Amino acid sequence: MTHEIFKNISKIIERDSKSTTYKFALLRGVIDCIQDNSPYISLEDEKVTIPTGLLVEKWLLYYYPIFESATFIPQINGTSKLAFEIQFLHLIQQYQTRGGFSAFYNDLKSKGIPTDLQADFLKLAKTIRNTITTMPMKYIGRSFSDAFYSIFTYENTTFKKGTSMDLERLIHDFGTFSIPLAYYEAFKILGIFISGQDSILFKWAEFSVTASKDAVSIEKVINEVLKSPIEKRDTEASKELYRDILKNTGNVYCVWTGKKINMVSEMNIDHVIPFSIWKNNDLWNLLPSDSKTNNHKRDKIPSPEIIEKQRNQIIEYWEIVYEQQSQRFQKEIQVALLGNNTFENWKHTGITQLQKRCNYLIENRGFEAWNI
Repeated sequence: MTHEIFKNISKIIERDSKSTTYKFALLRGVIDCIQDNSPYISLEDEKVTIPTGLLVEKWLLYYYPIFESATFIPQINGTSKLAFEIQFLHLIQQYQTRGGFSAFYNDLKSKGIPTDLQADFLKLAKTIRNTITTMPMKYIGRSFSDAFYSIFTYENTTFKKGTSMDLERLIHDFGTFSIPLAYYEAFKILGIFISGQDSILFKWAEFSVTASKDAVSIEKVINEVLKSPIEKRDTEASKELYRDILKNTGNVYCVWTGKKINMVSEMNIDHVIPFSIWKNNDLWNLLPSDSKTNNHKRDKIPSPEIIEKQRNQIIEYWEIVYEQQSQRFQKEIQVALLGNNTFENWKHTGITQLQKRCNYLIENRGFEAWNI
């Protein structure tokens, strides 16, 4: 990684064409994918390959609250619309009576897009993918290079027919893109500074304010751009499951200490990776803990060592949840931890990837490690 890479990233943010927010959405999406440390990311021959479907997911989550907002927030100069705006507005309208943004994301991630909306959703997802790969991916870097696709390389795949329409389908059937390893390393280091509240989102907001002729404020735009489909902890399904086990067998043990939990009042449902760090209510991430231990752990990241020590207990709970809610559990753990690994050896792979994810958060992101 050289000084030249950092200079190029600065030029992209400041000087590359800004007729739409596509550039900001692409950079934010790539950085977020890298910061998520997705198991689908692969490194080979000085390049890093990422499923384009992960990027499509990010754009769906970025633009949904912007288009849904009661306040008009321009995303393009002039009176034109973004390539996918009309299709997106139609989908948003369909979800108004189905639970809105959160329900949409829950369908995308876990339940699958309803059958009656699949055709419209697929058209929207393909339009977003085509926009990403033929617009910002093609033109980013023109401020310092005459070449198209100077940083991003896109590889298409044949879209396979299937009955489900969800995030996994996007990941497997929407092709891949790659960036040079040097840019990946730079985005990994700079990501916590140039995503989130800082430069890219500020520039995005600044663009919308200018395009609206100051009709909206930077604060309003940033508030909408940062809106998440998951705003609160949702542990009810897991809590009900472990309550039933406690009631019927009395055999519920703290996932971290092994201490027997005797009463419901002593039991908390712990986000293994804290919700404050990763807004994730996946079933594999919600495990029973005694209240005292959970209060001590709070927003700390379990160390790879404690995960290894409690491996059998974690797997036992995963097996119970899988037995009770197999479809949801499999979808969630596949996307979050297993990646391209088959489900056949999911227990070992899941633990290994959980350890890697936690180690990444501790070593690369600087979060505090937790041990008993």
